[in-house]
Parts: sequence; C-alpha cells; structure tokens
Amino acid sequence: MKTRPQPSGRRNGGNGGKRTAAGVLEPEQPKQPGGGIAVEIAQWAATFLIFLYATTVCAQPFVIPSGSMEDTLLVGDHVIVDKLTYAPHSVWSKHLLPYRNPERGDIVVFRHPETPAGDPLVKRLIGLPGDRIRIEGKALYRNGAAVEEPFKRTKSSYTDSYRDFWPPRGGSAEALQMAGTRLPQRTLRMLDENVVNGELVVPEGSYFVLGDNRDNSLDCRYWGLLPKENVIGTPVLIWWSFDGDGAGMSDRNLNLRHYADVVLNFFTKTRWERTFQIVRRRAA
Repeated sequence: MKTRPQPSGRRNGGNGGKRTAAGVLEPEQPKQPGGGIAVEIAQWAATFLIFLYATTVCAQPFVIPSGSMEDTLLVGDHVIVDKLTYAPHSVWSKHLLPYRNPERGDIVVFRHPETPAGDPLVKRLIGLPGDRIRIEGKALYRNGAAVEEPFKRTKSSYTDSYRDFWPPRGGSAEALQMAGTRLPQRTLRMLDENVVNGELVVPEGSYFVLGDNRDNSLDCRYWGLLPKENVIGTPVLIWWSFDGDGAGMSDRNLNLRHYADVVLNFFTKTRWERTFQIVRRRAA
C-alpha cells in the first residue's frame, strides 16, 4: 500500500511554514529588512533637520530679558518670534507667504548693532527711512506731528535733559555733556550726520526703535540707528511667562540658580493669564 505524500509547503515558490496543533499550516511571516539602527538614526536626523529649518527660517523661541518693553512685554515672557514675515522673498514666494516690510508700530526682535553675536533685543519700531523724529518733554513727534502712543509707559515724573529732549540740538558735543553715560561712536556720528533742524532724519537702510518703557530703555537714543539687516523678526505669541530673573533666563550657560527657581516656584511664579497670549501689534 502506497502512502500519501505530505505537502511540503513550498509549492509555487512558497516559503513553507509552521503547522499548528490542528494541522493547519500557517505561512511564515516575511523577514523584516535589516538596518534597524540605521533607519532610527535617519529618522532622528530628519527630525533634527526639520527642527533646525523651523528655528532658523520660520520661527524661534526668545525670552524677554529686561523691562524696556513693559507693560507690553514683561521680563520672563517666553515668546515665539516670526522670522518669516520680514524675510527676503522671491518673485513667486511673495504670492504664497505673508511677506511684508517692517512698519511703524511693529515690535521687532533684532541683533544689537554693537554686539550682533550677543542675545537679541526687542523694541518698537518708531521711524522708517525718511521719517523725522524728535522727543520734546517725553512726547514723541514724527514728521512734525505729535504721535499718539497708547502703549508707552512713563513710570517716572523725572525729566532727563538728554533722554526726554532728543536729539540734542548741539550734536555730539552737547550729547556727551547731557547723556550721563558713555555714548558709542556710532551714536555720536548719527547725531552729527543725521540731525537736521533739531530732528533726526532716519537714513535709508536703517530704522529708529524705542522701548515702550520709555524712561528705562537703552535704545536708538543711546546706541544709534538700527541697521535693516539686523532685524530678525516680530514676536507673535507668549507661550509661557515666568516672573523670574530675566538675566538668568536668557543666560546661555547652565544657570542652576534659575533652574532651581523654576522647579520650586513653577506654579506660583508662572503668569498663567499671559500664557498663550497673542502679541498684538498696535500701530504708532
């Protein structure tokens, strides 16, 4: 008597399989291709490149280090800076993305003209190229007309002869006597070359910026004009606000004192009412 041959499981090029207790032949699972570690590394590299692109081209986190923009932006406000709006655009991309030039009243984040490699600064844009600027007794005048500034804060009744009556009519020589602090050469040059009939005329390729906290702001009055190419972007969102040390929060080194402050006082020092608050532009 001939025995019936058992199926080999490799018919038509099959890979065989494992027979269960019920005698059913289960197909073998296809083997996963090798290189799992390489794939993992590639995925992390792609994620890093996307993050790098987003933070260098589109947006960037930034912490407010000083009170020069109070009460619009407070020390410890962590903001997202839109770097795309002011970016150079091509012929086709300007129709697809919201590019525009900086405008009066914009809040701008920029690199300091004297120390561009240092921490960025934030101020309000007051003057565009061609604008004539002067300050009389804390009041701002642009192109001969008084400017309404609902965002401005003057927290002191004291009037400073340099800060609050600007620019000095005697140029750099008078400024050195009135300022009460060191003025860099670029500021003295601005006062000698760009002041006409008691007004600063903003030259091409430059902007004039001031802090909203007008009595406590080191701005164009002290370090000169802001070059156009130094502008980084504009803050659009406060994603977290912490009532802590501004210098510690912006410190690029490992500041253990600041981190301990955050861990111990996260819930009590977080300004919850400012979290996820949109930074609204109010024209000047």
